[in-house]
Amino acid sequence: MIPGLATVVVATSLFIATRESVAVAGAEETATQYAFQEMPIAMPAGYDSQPMHTVRDVNPSYRKIRSWVSSVGAGIAINDLTGHGLADGMCIVDTRTNQVVVTYTPTARAADRFSPFVLDPAPLPVDDTMAPTGCTPGDFTGDGRMGLLVTYWGRTPILFLPKADATTPSATSYVPRELVPSTSADGKYHGPRWNTDADYVGDLDGSGHPSIVIGNYFPDSDVLDPHGLNNVQMNNSLSNAKNAGGDHVLRWVGATPGTEPRADFVEEKDAIPWDAATGWTLAIAGADLTGEGLPELYVANDFGHSHLLYNRSTPGRIRFTEATGNRTASTPKSFVLGKGSFKGMGVDFGDINRNGTFDIMVSNITAAWGLEESNFLWINQAKDNADMNRQLSSGVAPFTQEAQQHGVAWTGWSWDTKMADFRNSGNLEVLQADGFVKGTIDRWPWLQEMAMTNDDLLSNPAMWPNVQPGDDISGDDAIAFYAKSADGKYVNINKQLGIAVPTPTRAIATGDTTGSGLLDFAVARQWGPPAFYANKAPAPGHYLNLKLYRPASDNDPGMGLVNTGTPAYGATVRITTPAGSQVSQLDGGSGHGGFRSFDVHFGLGDYQGPVTVQLSWRDNSGAVHEQSEQLTPGTHALMLTAAAKEVPNR
Repeated sequence: MIPGLATVVVATSLFIATRESVAVAGAEETATQYAFQEMPIAMPAGYDSQPMHTVRDVNPSYRKIRSWVSSVGAGIAINDLTGHGLADGMCIVDTRTNQVVVTYTPTARAADRFSPFVLDPAPLPVDDTMAPTGCTPGDFTGDGRMGLLVTYWGRTPILFLPKADATTPSATSYVPRELVPSTSADGKYHGPRWNTDADYVGDLDGSGHPSIVIGNYFPDSDVLDPHGLNNVQMNNSLSNAKNAGGDHVLRWVGATPGTEPRADFVEEKDAIPWDAATGWTLAIAGADLTGEGLPELYVANDFGHSHLLYNRSTPGRIRFTEATGNRTASTPKSFVLGKGSFKGMGVDFGDINRNGTFDIMVSNITAAWGLEESNFLWINQAKDNADMNRQLSSGVAPFTQEAQQHGVAWTGWSWDTKMADFRNSGNLEVLQADGFVKGTIDRWPWLQEMAMTNDDLLSNPAMWPNVQPGDDISGDDAIAFYAKSADGKYVNINKQLGIAVPTPTRAIATGDTTGSGLLDFAVARQWGPPAFYANKAPAPGHYLNLKLYRPASDNDPGMGLVNTGTPAYGATVRITTPAGSQVSQLDGGSGHGGFRSFDVHFGLGDYQGPVTVQLSWRDNSGAVHEQSEQLTPGTHALMLTAAAKEVPNR
């Protein structure tokens, strides 16, 4: 055979093999079970008339790669912001304006609609060298009112805490407070230059109060200052970088509700082992894997190892140790949890195989003919909670990587991911944000050259290939919607659903915004307008939706923005029906820039009978409780004290 022809034949066969490996039959048939309607999102008056940007001003050392540096920051969340009992409020981080917009979902009932507005951090110092990167709803004061945690590049996060006398969400209804104490005599910012791309909110120490984990990307430096010092750098490895801003754990120590609310946190500097806290963090998620009432954390890092952290905390002290997977003779190194060299950019916990245990979905770069790594789907192999606790405590993470077997291995340049049941079948669908830098000139060849560069050169931005306006790297990738086909394998049906918009997306939020038992979702796009998709599934199954509260410090739920109670952070729910078991949780905030509502949602399929519900939670004092209930399908609101008691659903 002619050598050149042999090369062509081999390359062609590899192409066919690759394409066949990701092709899954049944997309058209599977898609007929789903339907979504894109609806316009209400923005503040005159919002679309202001200048809309497509790239950031950056440090002079980053100018040649300013499109790369400008590739993140869009965020979105769905939650109950009015306190009326429905998750029909939204918080949006729009990179086009560097503003945080608070609005209502297009499906919101009239009682929950308000004039959309932009969060104003004044009088706290925020300038043009800073940009918001995330907005996480949460009750940080314990009074039943929903506040907003806004993260930034260029400074530490800001808590926007609702006033006790506020009657509707508005620009004047919130008081901005520093999450990390800082003072300014001259009106300028003098605190740490954090560059945050991920955060997680949950009861980490079992105290009954939400603490916060902040995941930083770039080291503390003048990333967005076009006149800044030459104090910036890039990752010092493509597979094991440890020179980033890293992770910070902030423990809740007290709060004062009222018209001048405040919430106080202190940093637990040794909470995460140093080796696991210095990565280029892009996503964080948590779930109670052991049944002890404390969330374990998965930290997804770019450029190398991600980490599963076993929670050893006690009230007043937060402490994690790392657990890693075991490698066998047939296991690729990157398929060992905690040892991978891939580019982790999104993570979510969910029960993907309906056996009552949490699995983990992780987004990586999976661009065909680019950097074709693999997404991770870590399947839980523990026999039960006790077995999981035994293994994690000994440093072993009992998970196997099965993304290819389930059909979710290859998507593109993937970001935030969310698992949710959108047709109430009992099976979770998997959504993934996707795409990197949109332009007209394909720069993948340059990026592939960089991927072979000596690690010793990478930390210097001058050694990176140009990525500037006009350059394109996976710019046409579209959000993925994976659903189970008839043969049980997942298939991406984004095109069939009409949601495959070729604009890079970053964050995904989900929630039952109408009280109908159907989950809607919203998407934050990088340098594009956000999108909202109302669920119009043609024949959905039955469902169980739980709103889980602990008593709030304000015991008058009729006042202003006060809800029935404060969210029961970390409460875990296992249900059993004739079809088997499922597990879910009240998620205080997991992922990369996208945050689901606090409702705990299960699809039941055709089943209409009583559901056995096993609840596990911590009360306001941190005591652990468990209780079994028989509940009918539909929505239930439960107050969790020493016992679970059903209360009126608002």
